Amino acid sequence: MKISEYAVKNYQFTLVMFLMAVALGITTLFTMPRSEDPEVESPQYAIIVVYPGTSPKDMEELIVDPVEEKINELEDMKRVRTTISDGLAVFRVEYKYESDPDEKYQELVREINSLRPELPSDIYSLEINKFQPSDVNVVQIALISENASRTRMKYYAEELKDQLERIPLLKNVEIQGLPEQIVRIELRLEKIAQMHIPLDAIMGSLQSEMANIPGGSVEAGSKSFSVKTSGNYKSLEEIQNTIVYSANNKNIQLKDVADAYTTFEETKHITRLNGHRCVFVVAAQKPGLNITNTQKVYKPVLETFATTLPSNIDMVHHFDQADNVNGRLSGLGKDFLIAILLVSITLLPLGWRAATVVMISIPLSLAIGLVLLNLLGINLNQLSIVGLVVALGLLVDDSIVVVENIERWMREGHTRLDATLKATRQIGLAVVGCTVTLIIAFMPLVFLPEGAGDFIRGLPMAVIMAVLASMLVSITVIPFLSSRILKTHELADGNVFLRVLQKMIHGSYARLLDKALKYPIVTTVVAGLIFFGSLQLFPVIGFALFPASEKPQFIINTITPLQTNLEQTDSVSRYVERVVSKIPEVKFYASNVGKGNPRVYYNVSQENERTDFAQTFVQLDEHTSPDKKLEIINKLREEFRQHAGAKIEVKNFEQGPPVVAPVEVRLFGDNLDTLRALAGRVESMMQQTEGTLYVNNPVSNLKSDMRVVINQEKARMTGINTVDIDRTIRLAIAGLNVGNFSDAEGEDYDIYLTTPKQERATLASLDNLFVNTRQGASVPLDQIASLKLESSPLSINHYNKIRMVSISSFVKKGYLNDHVINDVVAKMETMKLPQGYSYMMGGDVEASNESFGGLGTVIIITVFMFVAVLILMFKTFKSMLIVLSVIPLGIVGAIVALLITGNPLSFVAIIGLIALAGVEVKNSILLVDFTNQLRQQGKSVDEAIREAGEVRFLPIVLTSLTAIGGLLPIALSTNPLIAPLAIVLIGGLISSTVLSRIVTPVVYKLIPPRI
Repeated sequence: MKISEYAVKNYQFTLVMFLMAVALGITTLFTMPRSEDPEVESPQYAIIVVYPGTSPKDMEELIVDPVEEKINELEDMKRVRTTISDGLAVFRVEYKYESDPDEKYQELVREINSLRPELPSDIYSLEINKFQPSDVNVVQIALISENASRTRMKYYAEELKDQLERIPLLKNVEIQGLPEQIVRIELRLEKIAQMHIPLDAIMGSLQSEMANIPGGSVEAGSKSFSVKTSGNYKSLEEIQNTIVYSANNKNIQLKDVADAYTTFEETKHITRLNGHRCVFVVAAQKPGLNITNTQKVYKPVLETFATTLPSNIDMVHHFDQADNVNGRLSGLGKDFLIAILLVSITLLPLGWRAATVVMISIPLSLAIGLVLLNLLGINLNQLSIVGLVVALGLLVDDSIVVVENIERWMREGHTRLDATLKATRQIGLAVVGCTVTLIIAFMPLVFLPEGAGDFIRGLPMAVIMAVLASMLVSITVIPFLSSRILKTHELADGNVFLRVLQKMIHGSYARLLDKALKYPIVTTVVAGLIFFGSLQLFPVIGFALFPASEKPQFIINTITPLQTNLEQTDSVSRYVERVVSKIPEVKFYASNVGKGNPRVYYNVSQENERTDFAQTFVQLDEHTSPDKKLEIINKLREEFRQHAGAKIEVKNFEQGPPVVAPVEVRLFGDNLDTLRALAGRVESMMQQTEGTLYVNNPVSNLKSDMRVVINQEKARMTGINTVDIDRTIRLAIAGLNVGNFSDAEGEDYDIYLTTPKQERATLASLDNLFVNTRQGASVPLDQIASLKLESSPLSINHYNKIRMVSISSFVKKGYLNDHVINDVVAKMETMKLPQGYSYMMGGDVEASNESFGGLGTVIIITVFMFVAVLILMFKTFKSMLIVLSVIPLGIVGAIVALLITGNPLSFVAIIGLIALAGVEVKNSILLVDFTNQLRQQGKSVDEAIREAGEVRFLPIVLTSLTAIGGLLPIALSTNPLIAPLAIVLIGGLISSTVLSRIVTPVVYKLIPPRI
């Protein structure tokens, strides 16, 4: 090849160019962004509407239906899932994945704002949030104290928040577990009634004092001055002295009819770390940054802040994603070094000089690959690093083939320079063809659709870039180095390792090949039977889309009976803490009562506020193995199964796109009662299905509400409007927010108007309530209204505007997801649903359909590109068929390897199968190409097959061994996401190397191409 000749003859230029590549690679390694997982941004948004005091049915009619109607009109809409509960509607809006996230966000904001006038005017809030992967918190810090006051805890939590917010690399710094500070004004209702003061007058006086009306500007001489008016309140004393009413020429101040004081909002989120009272401070990292460098910035800040805390407050930095990333990267770094060592061992038959030349291609190829990855905007994360480790076993292939061919020509008596140029020219086209087919094999993985494809994309891109770089290195730097470093062998047969290997090839392979060539049809039939037999193992190994995370972390969800109060839920949460604290491997357990733990994992969002929910985030010692973690999880599941009065679920973090649960049945229909009855039948069926765990039916119970029944006739007679009654009840229970003010120190306070009560309202809060008539007279509430218990749905769910109920389940250890799902689907097919009602499977079924949805088209393109490249290389269809005949033989080993290791066929394993095709074809190209060359030299078909089989066996075995050596550390790693990829490739390489070296020559004999 001319490029090889140019590189050898202009070696100074070649040397400078590749030294530059190494320097750039090293710089890129230390500067390129790095994170634990790939940064995947999808066009998904949440619209959150808060309308307090509105029932789910009213929310559906007033808010949800018009909003869904508007959203449904937008282009590229994929689906809208809506959850409706008391006073709250949450819309999860998903556009088609290929849509631009920023553009669609702007569109959604614009359309919802245009709809705003048609919605009720007294909606409390309407927010549109964008889902971003960078919103995952990278640090979670606990400020712990059993006796510090809330005010003191608030002061230090806000100090820490301020210091972290000053770090430009961080975002979304939040305090969790501490209620907001407010000013509470408790009205003495009986006194107000006696004095005939209308409630409107008190509210109006307070709100008018908080009005801040700018005065404008005036001119004085040549100057212009802004005129500032009195503005808002500045202190609590000013609030207390507000004149709220005038009667009999006497001003009545607020303090005469109410008590005003600073306090905290009602506690809705209780937080503890390792059983101790605490406040959490969390922060996320801005996108596109190196988390290791970010940690170097915030760690000194935390260390300095810890020294400023009083003796009764401790700071515990219990969660840090940077430690996980650094640990994972260092683990992969060790795998990398082990892989290099194994690769170097497999190169021993080439001799130390040849092995050195080949080994030089590793840092060169990786350096160029890293630079290319960085240019493509792919950061350093667990998947891109795995891609580089996978490439490690493949990128030396080209160099091995080139060096081995040069060595062979030198052993035949040619000079170094002559052998280098002739051998490279002979093998160059085959090397380029091998690399192109390998790149084509990984291409489908680059174009995988949806979030799963985006998530995995860094892996195939890392392989492609590194292999592309290795091809360039093998036809430029390797020939140049070979012409300088290699020397003529004293022994024509090579070193002792090569002689032993050659002896094994002659002793076993040559004899076996002779027998196979003698009975070609029998050999082909046996190979076919082995292949079809291996396909029967697919149902045995089963399918699971994504595995569980190997991180030594998991969560425990505590769900108490519907509408249980926070105190009762807290007592169950403390029981969970007592059980967890007895496990020696547990390092930290962060408890969150009334809300979920702050978001610390890429596909798990924080649960909203609920009094009947608690979550415990458990972190084990970092050296705990995944098997030990699963043992602890199963032990806890057994322990908590016996607990009466609450459902306690121990859940492992799962890899891949977020799903409600692996098994999910969605029921669709109009009538809520019918849906509820059907959901009960499905729930019962799933509980009886073997392998299901934590079956969840959100509509299994109805919620009890207390309705205020107004005697409309009496209310009209007394001149009282319904809104006055509703406002008075809200005043007594939740309090009325009449505004806010900032004190002299800049602290913001919301001002709540309410009645005297404890922190939480009880039925007693409704006693002695008075409602004002239009004339200012006070009428006792119990004279015009009464309380009545009624049942109502806990929530209403929509899926693309249709009412929907989702019944879900996790899968027990020892059962495969797809087996359990298939059982559920079979039972659902036999279940008769009323007319107008239907079902669909969500969970893993939906995620699988989306992950592989567009794969068919990509695979068709890949197959035809494979064929096109092979036709271009060999100019005959027969040669192409001979090369492709190796693919089924690799699948045999891949399936057997999965079966032996106990791994199901997963998303990543399928990726391995696709990539395996390229690796196998690469080896077959070398064999067929050399056989064709020998026939061109005048040798018969049988002679050419035998000689090519023996001569090419060595480089093929060496390239397979180096690939296996590079993949072995990943296959033995504890990461269940990436280990199946290496297992599939290793199994496939072993079977294809052993079987295809017999079958490919036999197929060649049966259909010899025209030369």
